[in-house]
Amino acid sequence: MRRQSSRHVRLGRRAFLENGALCLAAAAIAPASLLARQAPRPALRVGLVTDLHYADKEPMRSRHYRESLAKLAEATQQFERDTPDFVVELGDLIDAADSVVTERRWLDRINREFSAIAADRHYVLGNHCVDTLTKDEFLAGVGQARSYYSFDRGGVHFVVLDACFRSDGQPYGRRNSTWTDANIPRAEVEWLQTDLTATDRPVVVFAHQRLDVSNHYGVRNASEVRRALERSGRVVAVLQGHSHQNDYREIGGIHYATLVAMVEGSGAANSGYSLMDVDPDGGIVLRGFRRQANHRLG
Repeated sequence: MRRQSSRHVRLGRRAFLENGALCLAAAAIAPASLLARQAPRPALRVGLVTDLHYADKEPMRSRHYRESLAKLAEATQQFERDTPDFVVELGDLIDAADSVVTERRWLDRINREFSAIAADRHYVLGNHCVDTLTKDEFLAGVGQARSYYSFDRGGVHFVVLDACFRSDGQPYGRRNSTWTDANIPRAEVEWLQTDLTATDRPVVVFAHQRLDVSNHYGVRNASEVRRALERSGRVVAVLQGHSHQNDYREIGGIHYATLVAMVEGSGAANSGYSLMDVDPDGGIVLRGFRRQANHRLG
């Protein structure tokens, strides 16, 4: 995809791409683990997974739904070694089921594994999470109060967004939506603007549907949301999923990193997960495992 770039982003006061460019590389689990043992402990560490699409059903094309349990188990082992301060799943934790009863069973099963990783964890709503279930049902199932909100950790302000709304403002749920009609409604945009104005910390945003593209993977009013992010002058990066592949671009001085889906492909080698380290000097490093690319900021 075409890359758009800008001169800089803010982290603390400043953060620069290393040597003027983003470093991207495939990371195998052993080298990444070795790097973790050699490197000093960062000020803040975050574990990230996305697009597990867990379901107790046969594979369909490239998606191996049941294998997400084993892939998450490997990520959990890595996280146990590297001890993130909190973990985030960037949406589509489950795949759509044919009934609410089945969907709840799948959610209970995968969340039993995910919730064991850390007490401090966060769920971004994906379109599949709220296809069969309503938002209230999904959130109750994972023990999270809201679908969009913000919080502070380690000197950084984090924002969780929810783009699972139709163009008419109605929330996804009970098969009432089309996945290409993703929107962040006016009330949420206004909340975001107020939230960003109120913080004096660098900001990292978590989303499911993409905010950096205008195709069917993108939020329909993504340009409006990006304007809010850019005007704050504080947003460093947006971490997102949904399109199932590694991607990166810089727009308006903000880094948009799209993370690889865990559900795609059979076997551990086709998994992907990452650790985001915020270093004491203010740099951010995203260390990818398996198919997940590395991103370095600062």
